[in-house]
Amino acid sequence: MVDDLFEVSGDGDVVLRLHVQPGAGRTAVVGRHGDSLKVRVAAPPEGGRANEAVVGLVAETLGAAAAKVELVSGASSRAKQVRVAGMDVADVRRRLEAVLTSASVAPGRRPTGRESRGPRIR
Repeated sequence: MVDDLFEVSGDGDVVLRLHVQPGAGRTAVVGRHGDSLKVRVAAPPEGGRANEAVVGLVAETLGAAAAKVELVSGASSRAKQVRVAGMDVADVRRRLEAVLTSASVAPGRRPTGRESRGPRIR
């Protein structure tokens, strides 16, 4: 269940808890980190670029407009809270469960240089 990853505020907004790894190789939701959603963003943490990438990733993941997603705490921390306005809680649950299910499927092993060129002929 994903209900421990977010709270619903008094005005109906969803506040999502995140654990962020900036400067990663790719931007993606990668799973859980305790009671937080673990995400990686390729942007470096300088100048708020990682925070902007986090807002964009959350908006894309939940199908919300970026203008409805706001960083509310943790601007200089890996532990962040992001508020999403106007989202149906059932829709948030469904989307989080889907992304966590796809994140839990182990990606295939990346080929080494030789494997990606095909078999060696002697």
